[in-house]
Amino acid sequence: MIQTFDSNTFAGDTVPVTTYKAARAVASLVESHFQRHHQQVSSHYEHDLAPKPDAKTIETIIDTTFWASLRREEGRSPKVSIAFLPPESAEHPLIFSETLSLTSNILTKLAPAVERSGIHLGVWMEGDELRIWGTTRVIPGLCFVLEVVEPGMLVIKHRRVDGFGKFVNVAVLKGDQVKIVDEKSGTARDCPSVINSMIGFASSSLWTDSLNILVQLAVSMRAHERGGILLVVPNGKEDWRKSIIHPITYHVQPAFSELAELNRRYTADPNPIAWQGQLSSAITGLAGLTAVDGATIINDNYELLAFGAKIGRAAGGQPVEEMLVTEPVIGNEGLVLHPVQQGGTRHLSAAQFVFDQRDAIALVASQDGRFTIFSWSPCEGKVQAHRVDALLL
Repeated sequence: MIQTFDSNTFAGDTVPVTTYKAARAVASLVESHFQRHHQQVSSHYEHDLAPKPDAKTIETIIDTTFWASLRREEGRSPKVSIAFLPPESAEHPLIFSETLSLTSNILTKLAPAVERSGIHLGVWMEGDELRIWGTTRVIPGLCFVLEVVEPGMLVIKHRRVDGFGKFVNVAVLKGDQVKIVDEKSGTARDCPSVINSMIGFASSSLWTDSLNILVQLAVSMRAHERGGILLVVPNGKEDWRKSIIHPITYHVQPAFSELAELNRRYTADPNPIAWQGQLSSAITGLAGLTAVDGATIINDNYELLAFGAKIGRAAGGQPVEEMLVTEPVIGNEGLVLHPVQQGGTRHLSAAQFVFDQRDAIALVASQDGRFTIFSWSPCEGKVQAHRVDALLL
């Protein structure tokens, strides 16, 4: 859902009313999301879940954090992640001797201490007031988290129930624009199952879930900010070579199987202490290859076949003329566009590859942060381009 609101000026920390109108507009929708998923999970989940935030709490945290994100401390914009939970629900919390008021000024001052990934400021109610009680690295399942991505841009997310992999995004707020992730978009016909894993509602949340490895690769590709293409082709088939210009600059022989072996090895023994660091390093290494000009190619067993490969139209093939562009947010309607209307050379070449190799998918990261998954839709009879930026922030 994309909505536009009138802009307003910063009203200062002492004003008790919400001054960022998008906070009020999104609060009840986010409250419903957490209530719904608590009900779905609590009946079969053995461990304690984080407390559910109500709409007023959500509104207040968003409002305060938004204005803090527009401030600067020693020339730097604050980046902070806020988790709503009491200290007793956190694991190994760092607790202040006295709680602090949740204000824009205090958030700005504290931001340098918690700007590293994985550290959250803990916020909880004290009487009728939200207070900052300390910091934590480990939070329970379905814990409400608000993260500042950049000035004026916030992401509402929560930890996956079983704890591993990327947090699940609920909404993205950028200035007066609000995007609510559509939980049902992963069930749309022909939607790649990797989208389900990114959304996180219907898929396994274990890191060793094969689809979730693609999610981690996508996150890492986006993080290096150089852009890139990752082609995923069927194991044991060679048709993909018809859509690649030869010779391949960086052909890998035999296929590099570190990630594939880690996936096989630890699927049977998913002990995070033993394997999470190794798997994370392998994912980072493979994703780094996508920064090289050309496409990185893996099979669906996660074996590396080549990188720096140039995509070309298959001999005798037709040029791709159109594709269906979708985004997994409420209110989005698919648009049929020519590939050049969606992006540059990367998007056009990825669309052409999938048009020719219809059992493959292509993950494309742009330097500006956009991320698109290309797949073939038998129902639509055309390439689908799924814009998933809102799921990767």
